[in-house]
Amino acid sequence: MTEGKLHYEDFTPERVFSLGPKTVTAEEIIEFAAEFDPQPMHLDEAAGKASILGGLAASGWHTASMHMRMIIDSFILNSTCQGAPGVEFMDWKKPVLAGDTLSGRAIVLDSRPLRSKPGIGLVRMRTEIDNQKGETVCLAEQIIMFRMRAQQESAA
Repeated sequence: MTEGKLHYEDFTPERVFSLGPKTVTAEEIIEFAAEFDPQPMHLDEAAGKASILGGLAASGWHTASMHMRMIIDSFILNSTCQGAPGVEFMDWKKPVLAGDTLSGRAIVLDSRPLRSKPGIGLVRMRTEIDNQKGETVCLAEQIIMFRMRAQQESAA
């Protein structure tokens, strides 16, 4: 059932979706790092302060995961999303430290129908995640696939 959900046609160039806020705790940084990226600056406050990161810092992969969760909560769960063929780039600009509050925006750059799969469109988006100081911590561009409303209506 897709009634009321965002379709490909709703992702018009320059449309902006708000992301967050998400406050990052020391506990979640350590938990993620212990399982996926057990480097000292992600596991221990003293090691983080001694590193170039300046404190207990989330792994870049943890930042990417939080980025994804903010996208999910903002619009993916209320859409006809069919997945994504990949991320064009992701830049980690500043460390995400314990206690930071992240928020940002997802901006539609462009879109096009997917020729190989009628009824599906590709939407290219840029996401910008900032901390509470307004500093950009993560930039990314990705392509997401959505069902088209027009295709569903013609099939009905």
